[in-house]
Amino acid sequence: MTAYPHLLAPLDLGHVTLLNRVLMGSMHTGLEETGDWGRVGAFYAERAAGGVGLMVTGGMAPNPEGGVFAGAAGLYSARDIANHRSVTDLVHGAGGRIAMQILHAGRYAYSPDCVAPSALKSPISPFAPRELDAAGIEKQIADIATAAARAREAGYDGVEIMGSEGYFLNQFLVTRTNKRTDRWGGDYANRMRLPVEVVARVREAVGPDFILIYRLSMIDLVPEGSSWDEVVQLAKAIQAAGASILNTGIGWHEARIPTIATSVPRRAFTWVTAKLMGEVGVPIVTSNRINTPEVAEAVLAEGCADMVSMARPFLADSQFVAKAAAGRSRQIAPCIACNQACLDHTFSGRISSCLVNPRACHETEILPAPATSPKTVAVVGAGPAGLAAAITAAERGHAVTLFEQDDQIGGQMTLAREIPGKEEFHGLVDWFAARAEATGVTLRLGTRAEAAALAGFDEVIVAAGVTPRDPAIPGQNGGNVLGYADVLRGAPVGDRVAIVGAGGIGFDVAEFLVTDESPTEDLEAWLAEWGVADPAEARAGLRPEGPNPETPRRAVTLLQRKSGKPGRSLGKTTGWIHRATLRMKGVEMIGGVNYERIDGAGLHVSFGETRERPTLIAADTIVLCAGQVPERGLADALLRLGVRAHVIGGADVAAELDAKRAIDQAVRLAVTL
Repeated sequence: MTAYPHLLAPLDLGHVTLLNRVLMGSMHTGLEETGDWGRVGAFYAERAAGGVGLMVTGGMAPNPEGGVFAGAAGLYSARDIANHRSVTDLVHGAGGRIAMQILHAGRYAYSPDCVAPSALKSPISPFAPRELDAAGIEKQIADIATAAARAREAGYDGVEIMGSEGYFLNQFLVTRTNKRTDRWGGDYANRMRLPVEVVARVREAVGPDFILIYRLSMIDLVPEGSSWDEVVQLAKAIQAAGASILNTGIGWHEARIPTIATSVPRRAFTWVTAKLMGEVGVPIVTSNRINTPEVAEAVLAEGCADMVSMARPFLADSQFVAKAAAGRSRQIAPCIACNQACLDHTFSGRISSCLVNPRACHETEILPAPATSPKTVAVVGAGPAGLAAAITAAERGHAVTLFEQDDQIGGQMTLAREIPGKEEFHGLVDWFAARAEATGVTLRLGTRAEAAALAGFDEVIVAAGVTPRDPAIPGQNGGNVLGYADVLRGAPVGDRVAIVGAGGIGFDVAEFLVTDESPTEDLEAWLAEWGVADPAEARAGLRPEGPNPETPRRAVTLLQRKSGKPGRSLGKTTGWIHRATLRMKGVEMIGGVNYERIDGAGLHVSFGETRERPTLIAADTIVLCAGQVPERGLADALLRLGVRAHVIGGADVAAELDAKRAIDQAVRLAVTL
């Protein structure tokens, strides 16, 4: 008996039966571009061994002009086929199935050679595309069909044709990007001609006994996007052309509505996929912000889809399905949708990984083998760095004692989870607790580790975290001044607030102070806040009246010493969300200030090196978010005693409380002990 009967049920596709209803969705990791195909194979094979029903690769270009960037991986030659075959052999050897995604970027390609239906530059690429003529369109169709045939030759079980997120095929569908007047433009029958022809030609190229997934944009979330009637019309035509499965795409990359970040409610768009159920006869896959087996099971049990796509959860834990099937869901490392090591890396040209699981995409490099000589290990500090180090060391067989002066684990994560939109940190802290228990870590909560008491351990790891930086503002010790930790722990705050510091913590505190009930916990409120409507009632799912955020609880001014717009240091793919959220809530953001003094009237500032324009920021409460410095007291005391300690996390480098760096550093250290 399983707790997830729908999720773990097989899916019969006619010529093949999938073991379960779990699809590992496409993610561009950058591994293929390294040319290390053993590393690529190790990544996919580990997830195949973890029990996922079907995996989809990152997007493979059908030709150079269709690549997301110059040099993007694809299937261009016989040598490429051999490289991909090495991956599919490993996947099949691990008992898995894998499909190759064919992705033509169109005007989204970061290349001067990009092509599109019309010569309209996208807002996310600096290059204007070349408008294709009829012969050019035929070349793209032929190249996509050839790539599919090569995928079959390379041993893939299927292909996914990327037709959503604003990429090439999606660009032909909507008048926003298709201004043509020939047979490939104009009315919808003409605009949908290309994706339908592509599917038909791919089916012809690969034969009937091959999985063909089409990624269909079900809600574009951009002006002039598809109507719901057009979505249904296309879905039926794609099925008739030969698709085996329809997968859900949500929103274009240029849409100004978040779709997969942590502030998006779980399963926020499964209701859109549910609207298509019954309209077609092939299985439908739903996606976006589904990150636990419980959520996935509910989606399927409610009839929202036939299959569930989860992508980043398989970066967080390659054994997601196996653990769910074994009744060990508490042991599944959670995807917190932070984007920091996955999408931020992808859009910066770096290899993807995972904040929670640094081994993701580094399976051949980070090898937590059993310790040959188990040691006694003391870890000081139960924040993300200390927890990751303790658990990894204990998994390897070391005897680990974890000291934490607080009465609970989590460190700064216990503050982060209080921020509206960061509720996923609750699950992360719970997972760390479950892993510490399962691996036998001895917890010493409410215990301040003293240097002398640590000298008897074989190894000492100091992850003591950070202390707030002193901004040295005259008057900062007044009763109207609070630290960010005090605020997040519930200290009373006035109606008018000035926040000193506009880094990640400053933005988080501002969100905390202007929000009443978190919209991340209330789907209807979140949809209203961002202006998302039923696509059957509003074209592309955009409310005509636009966003309708909740009235802010307080008037907040966010300030920073650096000149320029606050928030530039935030995540590449999430910073715009934080900035947009605060703008919607009326938060004033000011850069280039000097903090002159604080008094009962508020915060006095000036501007520039010459301290011009003395200004009062009237405020009842001033909150200090001026950065952090490493907590090095214990490390220095150990050094004086001659005890060699490893210093990691915020105690090593405090900048921006970077949990991604802290956990990566901790795991890499622990595998070397």
